This record gives sequence, structure tokens and C-alpha cells, in this order.
Amino acid sequence: MDCVNLEWLSILMTRELSAFSRELDLFEDESLIWSTVPGIANSAGNLTLHVCGNLQHFIGAILGGTGYVRDREREFSARGIGRAELQANLARTSDVVRTVLSKLLGRDFTTDFPELPGGLRVPFGLFLLHLSTHLAFHLGQAGYLRRLLTGENPQSSDAMAIRVLAVEPPASV
Repeated sequence: MDCVNLEWLSILMTRELSAFSRELDLFEDESLIWSTVPGIANSAGNLTLHVCGNLQHFIGAILGGTGYVRDREREFSARGIGRAELQANLARTSDVVRTVLSKLLGRDFTTDFPELPGGLRVPFGLFLLHLSTHLAFHLGQAGYLRRLLTGENPQSSDAMAIRVLAVEPPASV
């Protein structure tokens, strides 16, 4: 993990959390945030709760000592939470990711990540990369589900915007 910069990982995770929020904005009918189609188990609302719960638990509570208590079952069973509340949860999660990762400098990323379920042992750095790809995976699911549900709205949330990664973004962005 020495070759992966924590600031870079923070940039990627916060980019994806912001894109999740934009994805929710693209549901013109807010009630569709909680809908699915045959063969799809989780709504965009449940995916939102799940990625927030996952990052708040592993990065916030375990690494940052925030005291967050995860209710994984609720992440998948809750319904009807408003868009604004989901987006506030995404913003809080982004703040936690940014704050906690900024404090991990000097950490040995070859040691095991603490407190994984089932006593699994995974190197610290590898698990942080897993958390980032897990977030991106569910963001993609939410985007495709939105397109399936709305049909008429093929607009992109610009989730993978490379300009966010640019050292000096162009002035006309």
C-alpha cells in the first residue's frame, strides 16, 4: 500500500459519494429512489444507506473511533427516506472519510485491518482499496437502476469525472 496515497484514496471515495448524491438528484420522481425492477433486489435508496453504513462503520467507527453503530439490516430494509436525508447522509459520510483518512499517515498498511467480520485477515491497505471499489460498484448499480426505472432520463451523473482528479482543473469546468 506504500505506493497508494491516502489523499488519492480519499479523493476517489469522496468523488464517488458526491456522484451518488447527484445520481439521486437525477430521479425526477423521488419515490422511484425506493423502487427496483424484477431481478434487482436493492433500490438506489438502499444502496445509498449501504455504502454510507459500510464506510461509516469501517472508516468512521473502526479507524476513526466515531462511535457510529451500524445497522446493516436496516440498510437493506428501510424504505421511504427522503432524498434530502439520503444526501445529507452521503455528505456526512464524505466528511468522515476525508477526516479519518487524513489522520492515517504513517500507518503500516501491511498489517491486518482491525475487526473484520468472521475473523478474516486482510492487509490494511488492501481492505481500504476494497472499500473504494465496493463503493464504486454500488454507485454503478444505482446508475443503471435509475436508467432502467426512468427510461426517459439517460443523463449521466458524471460519476467517473476525470477532471476531479486533475492537478489543475481547466478554468472552464
